[in-house]
Amino acid sequence: MVSEVELKTAPEIFVVEDHRVACDGGGGALGHPMVWYEMGDDDYVTCGYCDRLFILKGSEHDPNRTD
Repeated sequence: MVSEVELKTAPEIFVVEDHRVACDGGGGALGHPMVWYEMGDDDYVTCGYCDRLFILKGSEHDPNRTD
């Protein structure tokens, strides 16, 4: 489960539609090597390089979800 701390401290949050995501840190001089992450049974994953948070669209952690 994504903690409130993670949600508040993540430099960027991306809502995605697939369990598999790629991150390059934004590219350019401030980026990092392209890495791929698989969420598996979770509905979120955090980049190990830049701490970007990727959340599955429509999941309980989706900040845009309205119930």
